[in-house]
Amino acid sequence: MAQSKKAWRIRLRPTRLEASSSAPANAALSAHLDALVGRLAPRSIGFYWPLPGEFDAREWIASWLAADASRRAALPAIPERHAPLHFYFWTPGAPMREGHHGIPEPASAEAALPDLLLVPCVGFDRDGYRLGYGGGYYDRTLAAWPGASLPLTVGMAYEACRIDDGVPERGAHDLPLDAVVTEAGAHLVGRLASGESSR
Repeated sequence: MAQSKKAWRIRLRPTRLEASSSAPANAALSAHLDALVGRLAPRSIGFYWPLPGEFDAREWIASWLAADASRRAALPAIPERHAPLHFYFWTPGAPMREGHHGIPEPASAEAALPDLLLVPCVGFDRDGYRLGYGGGYYDRTLAAWPGASLPLTVGMAYEACRIDDGVPERGAHDLPLDAVVTEAGAHLVGRLASGESSR
């Protein structure tokens, strides 16, 4: 019998925590992210404040920002539980405040609509479907996205968290990511696999 999403989360969290402790894996992941973003050339990137086990993109984002003064980065805030995320511009050293679930959020009130989102994954499959924490925040965010086109979505994951049989219990609201970056490379799926772009 196939495992449920809940069972996969329980199984993969310690696996991801161990994988994320590997400095060579994180260096390789950063290099693959750098190559993919260089190809896509977004002007603004939304990312996430890392929780234990998640790839920490803050150093990479800081370097990406420093290379071009016109680039912008943003972090999400949760206005209320089970609501779409709102993104606000962020720079290294910017004031932060504690948000829902104890996750730091930008104190800035300057709203952002990033061109590309880095999305943390507990697990993922070859079709680009993501196993998250079960809160549905990213699904609701994309469903309610106010811009004329959706941002490209890039999952941040580790190969040890690949679900070969596919993420279970896919619903009508589940959208595949456009790419998944791991220490092994950038796996193009969704719109990027078909040659489409949101911009």
